[in-house]
Amino acid sequence: MPPPFVYRISHYDPADRNEHGHYTGTRDTVSDRGPVEAAYLVAISAFAEASDVDRLEIREPAVTGFVHFGAAPAVAAHGLGELFPSDLTGYHDGAEVSLPVALELVRTMLRDQGAWCRLEVGDVFTLHVGWDQYIYIGSNQSCGTALARTRALGLFPERLDASPYDFVPEDPAYVQRPADADFWARLHWTVSAHHAVFLEEVFAVNASRWPRLTRHNIETVRSRLAPRAQLAIWPDLLTDIDTAVAALPDEGLLKIVREDENGQITSMVVDETQFEAVTSRLATARAAGVVSLYAGEDLPLFTAVLPDSDGVLRARWQTEPTPSDRDWAILKTLRRGQVVTGTVTTIAGFGVTFVDIGGFTAMINIPELSWRPFDHPSDVVSVGQEITAEILDVDMISERVPLSLRAVQEDPWPQVAQRIGEVAIGPVTKIVPFGVFVRIEDREDGFQGLVHTSELDESLRDVVAVGDTLSVKIVDVDLRRRRIALSHAQARTSHTWVGRVTDNEKNPVQDE
Repeated sequence: MPPPFVYRISHYDPADRNEHGHYTGTRDTVSDRGPVEAAYLVAISAFAEASDVDRLEIREPAVTGFVHFGAAPAVAAHGLGELFPSDLTGYHDGAEVSLPVALELVRTMLRDQGAWCRLEVGDVFTLHVGWDQYIYIGSNQSCGTALARTRALGLFPERLDASPYDFVPEDPAYVQRPADADFWARLHWTVSAHHAVFLEEVFAVNASRWPRLTRHNIETVRSRLAPRAQLAIWPDLLTDIDTAVAALPDEGLLKIVREDENGQITSMVVDETQFEAVTSRLATARAAGVVSLYAGEDLPLFTAVLPDSDGVLRARWQTEPTPSDRDWAILKTLRRGQVVTGTVTTIAGFGVTFVDIGGFTAMINIPELSWRPFDHPSDVVSVGQEITAEILDVDMISERVPLSLRAVQEDPWPQVAQRIGEVAIGPVTKIVPFGVFVRIEDREDGFQGLVHTSELDESLRDVVAVGDTLSVKIVDVDLRRRRIALSHAQARTSHTWVGRVTDNEKNPVQDE
């Protein structure tokens, strides 16, 4: 929760606001790099002292991207050159900095030089730099002394209910995927399937690195990632540069990923005014890729955010969820043995039935459709049918969920086992080299048993045909292998016969 005492501080006199709260006086939207800027920093120091804060945490850091929206021109290293190394090591979400470094970050933001971040201390203290030289400070203390000091500096503190720069997730319903053990196992599996992919490591908004991943270097790359980085996994770059160039649209905002002759992968954001220059740069590339920055287009394979070393995901920023991310979010809610309801969407030619269980497509293999025999899955289920099934497994790696329809049905096999010793009459359904199969229940999906050749009357072995009715004795039911053994010979003592229905008569002709 944000601190309860929130103040907006500026050098704009509230007396110059109209009845709607809009400022009508002279507006200096760029730092004067002089006394006003210095006054801001002194006021912030006073609030930090009143809140007993001497170290702050960087949250949601950003640097200038394609377009610099600030009033002042962008400078080299985003204004961070004197605070962090050239590769911006240490400028990441969760990085803790001293108050003097935090003040220099504020100075950079006031000068609008290309870097921005939130500075916070949990629910104790927040510091946000807004547009037009507004500072928003939150504290768990009323900070009376700091307020007096701020006014003495010629600045104007105003009490607010909340900072307009408090973090608000873009989609509160979306659960960000952590780069946990399941994520890395999924990544290893993906690399094995694709042979190589590349990883987009975003350690600050508009700042990224692009290592190519193979099964040999995943763990090395993992060990070098910036804390709390956003990760996106993309298919490997195209080595056919002509194909990459052909992917450039007529207009739009794009991210161009380019691998040079030394294997260095970099990215840049461009629009249609730069496509011609980009084309010439791509001509010398070893490999390249084109990614649209419009929502819903050119999504990565899947994304994640690095948790802290204790496994807790504290980074608050979100990536646009991919289909795989949405599947992952559903998978996290599923458990083996759970009974779910879904709708049959497809009956595949290879026999697998696909079922939509609340946005995720699960599957039922042929043996799990029914306890009873059938010729085709469509004999058991139909597209559009709502079914109830049990989850057999939740595979977070391959993102598969096998279901069982028969698991929620009563197993009829124990009842069949109770019929051992009975004599049944049924049709011959199949003839094999070692015997014949006979259905022992009066239903289309009735169970069938095998009459081994040795258990078939010798006079019938060469004449029995599919469709003939045969009297058999149930001699064994193997519940483990789901097999029924029948005997025609043992049934002769009670009622031995074979009958065949002809075109002209409905009653079987019996041969004793």
